[in-house]
Amino acid sequence: MPVPVPRQRAIPAVEGGQAHAAPTPATPLSAGLPRQKTAHDTTGTTDRTDHFDRTDRTDTTDSAGTSDEHHDNRLDDRHDARHDGQDDTGSGTAGPSTGLTLLVIEDDPAGSLSVPEMPDAAGKPVRVRTARNLTEAERLLTDDVNCILLDLALPRAKADEDELETLRHVLRLAPRHAVLALTTSGDAERGAEAVRVGAQDYLLRDELDARLLGRAVRYAVERKRADVAQRKLTESRIRAQENVRLERGLLPTPLLDGSPLRFAASYRPGRSRALLGGDFYDTVRTPDGTVHAMIGDVCGHGPDAAALGVQLRIAWRALTFAGLCGDELLSTLQQVLEHERSDDEIFATLCTVDISPDGRRAGLCLAGHPSPLISSPGRAATLLPYENSGPALGLLPRARWPRMQVELGASWSLMLYTDGLIEGRIGQGNQRLGQEGMVELIRRQRDQGLGGEELLEAAMNEVRDLNGGDLTDDVAVLLLDRHVDR
Repeated sequence: MPVPVPRQRAIPAVEGGQAHAAPTPATPLSAGLPRQKTAHDTTGTTDRTDHFDRTDRTDTTDSAGTSDEHHDNRLDDRHDARHDGQDDTGSGTAGPSTGLTLLVIEDDPAGSLSVPEMPDAAGKPVRVRTARNLTEAERLLTDDVNCILLDLALPRAKADEDELETLRHVLRLAPRHAVLALTTSGDAERGAEAVRVGAQDYLLRDELDARLLGRAVRYAVERKRADVAQRKLTESRIRAQENVRLERGLLPTPLLDGSPLRFAASYRPGRSRALLGGDFYDTVRTPDGTVHAMIGDVCGHGPDAAALGVQLRIAWRALTFAGLCGDELLSTLQQVLEHERSDDEIFATLCTVDISPDGRRAGLCLAGHPSPLISSPGRAATLLPYENSGPALGLLPRARWPRMQVELGASWSLMLYTDGLIEGRIGQGNQRLGQEGMVELIRRQRDQGLGGEELLEAAMNEVRDLNGGDLTDDVAVLLLDRHVDR
């Protein structure tokens, strides 16, 4: 549902730095240029998007700063400003209907500075606001201001303050606005220093005219937009690089020191331009010589699923080193899942294998997860038993996961995988590869002499080709090999 845009608060003329002055003869810089009308309401306020008085200031106003005649004129001026087609939403984007707004910050009692009327790129007059000090400037600095013209001769708050401290204050006050520095011809070096500090450009006071100022304002606004866009692009690239490093750091490092088993893994997240998905795996060797392997899959996609998968993997590693195994381990992992998931519908499948120190036997626990595939010399690839599997983690509060004992033999290859590998389509129809299709695929590739990382890479590529393109689900595959010379 659209959110109503609040109207802007009117700014008192005194706050806006607009003393009601009698007009004086124009300086040569503004001679022959049409003057804009003032825009005041009946309470002595000025709308933030109206045209401000460009006449030179004098001290000829009465004690109240107004006159009856001037008060009457303000009603007509405000009416004209309200109907000149200007947008009053406070948008900082200068479009065809809004034009440009310039905020001038200068303290010039002599009235020597005359800001000429100037058009923007569309031919519309550039609106001008004037502030005598930084306090007034902060009040007038609304989102529809596009550029700030700062007089570097503005009095400093402290005598020992850096001469460009006022500029630095404005840059901190208006980080999204273009800033022009105004200086005298004899002080061009300070103008150049202002650009080095952060201003988009500098202008010389005695060379100021409508053409030069209008061009400088448009240039400063476009340059600021380009700088902001470049900064956002750089920040986006840095964040992307940091995400890559973070995700790569979250992928597990197998801890198999002292084990004769060979390890290989392949991981392809379903998310575009991501390194980590909701699938997770890990392999460690405990001090008693047992090798523990695990692979799991958090339901859903995206960073939340990836984060929960990392939490479960780290918890599994800690619990395994603490001596937990089988049902006790999975029950504790379910508690972790229940505390960390974002809602009660989130669940995770899991497969754990603990291989005895002699490498010939293994304990298998399945929590709603596909059964691993085993192959050995002289025996075709086949699936391990899965009849006694338990439910996925997070589905049943008091579930149990029986540990099945399986014989591996002397030499073998054990492959753990997530369902992303078997749920890819075959051809143009809706038929899926399935576990049987995967078993046949692995048998054929092993008959070709493939093994280790080469086998995993070939299997992943063939599944992708059968699907007709990238798989939409995360895919993780883990391979453990034990080879004994006869």
